[in-house]
Amino acid sequence: MASADGPRRGDGESERVDIPAVLASLTERLGEAEHFLGIDRLTGRRDELEQAASEPGLWDDADHAREVTTELGRVSEDIDLLAGLAERLSDARTLNELIEEESDDSLRPEVEEVLADLDRRLRALELRSLFAGAYDDGDAVAELHAGAGGTDAQDWAEMMLRMYTRWAERRGFDIEVEEATAGQEAGLLSATFIVKGRYAFGLLAAERGVHRLVRISPFDAQHRRQTSFASLDVVPFIEDVSSEVEIDEKDLRIDTYRSSGAGGQHVNKTDSAVRLTHLPSGIVVSCQNQRSQHQNKAKAMQVLGAKLAERQRAEHQATLDQLSGDRTDNAWGNQIRSYVLAPYQLVKDLRNNAETGNVEAVLDGDLDTFIEAELRRRAEQRRSAS
Repeated sequence: MASADGPRRGDGESERVDIPAVLASLTERLGEAEHFLGIDRLTGRRDELEQAASEPGLWDDADHAREVTTELGRVSEDIDLLAGLAERLSDARTLNELIEEESDDSLRPEVEEVLADLDRRLRALELRSLFAGAYDDGDAVAELHAGAGGTDAQDWAEMMLRMYTRWAERRGFDIEVEEATAGQEAGLLSATFIVKGRYAFGLLAAERGVHRLVRISPFDAQHRRQTSFASLDVVPFIEDVSSEVEIDEKDLRIDTYRSSGAGGQHVNKTDSAVRLTHLPSGIVVSCQNQRSQHQNKAKAMQVLGAKLAERQRAEHQATLDQLSGDRTDNAWGNQIRSYVLAPYQLVKDLRNNAETGNVEAVLDGDLDTFIEAELRRRAEQRRSAS
């Protein structure tokens, strides 16, 4: 993949952009994007899907119909995206020709703005070349657990839930908090949430691991610095995993309890929350955010199915972390990233060395720099191993 060299500006007077060179770079990058997305294959596939979608009996099989229409939407989206980028690039070339023919620099700011926009959009598109998993383009089930650090760790788990909620909102993803267990004094002991959007799993999988927070504790009367930990686990969420796993209700222990905590506006205070324990595997899932006990059980069954399917897939992999990731202690020595608020401000990823001093922005969901750095590191590892 060509480097993402778009327009660059200094802190003082704007640097003069070499428009022809940037146009050439963007043209090369767009060609590479068309190659890795497979524009010819996409076009042929769209024709096939449009024909399938026009069949009179399509909706006789609702599951198949949803698969067809979903894939058609995504294929059409990719084709339209590439066509839009090509058109935008053509417009930039035309404007640059006017600048050169008429020696008129008044159009230069407009061209530079178009080039910067193309650079941003291509960078986002180029991320797709870094995904390698079969489920990367789908939805995700994520779990947060407070680790070592007592009340501070529970508060940190709640901060992380907000951080990932804001990240999802920035990307236009839907997020559903299915269960949130309140801490003894503050924060959360755990939370389960589903993120729905294209590439939600592929992106969030890069965040899987233990996260460390260092700050002056708001819960310490002596205002000492406290280190606390919370972990994020992520598995693919598939609406129907019945083709992959079969859950026998005789293998389940079903407990109901009263909903509490930050479960969302629809949490009611009756005994509608459901906890499922899958006895053969020991997997426990809970759901409290739906309107009724029946709905909570149905959602919990979906999450349990996703977890069992993930386990089954992992058992067929050469290494457990290909989909499931390494399970590590939620404490010292195992963190993937540190968030330091005192005595200085720094967020640093220990896997790829990405860092920033703007901790507030990261905690407000600005995570894409870290996610991209980790995806690039993993892609480089795959290339080195091949």
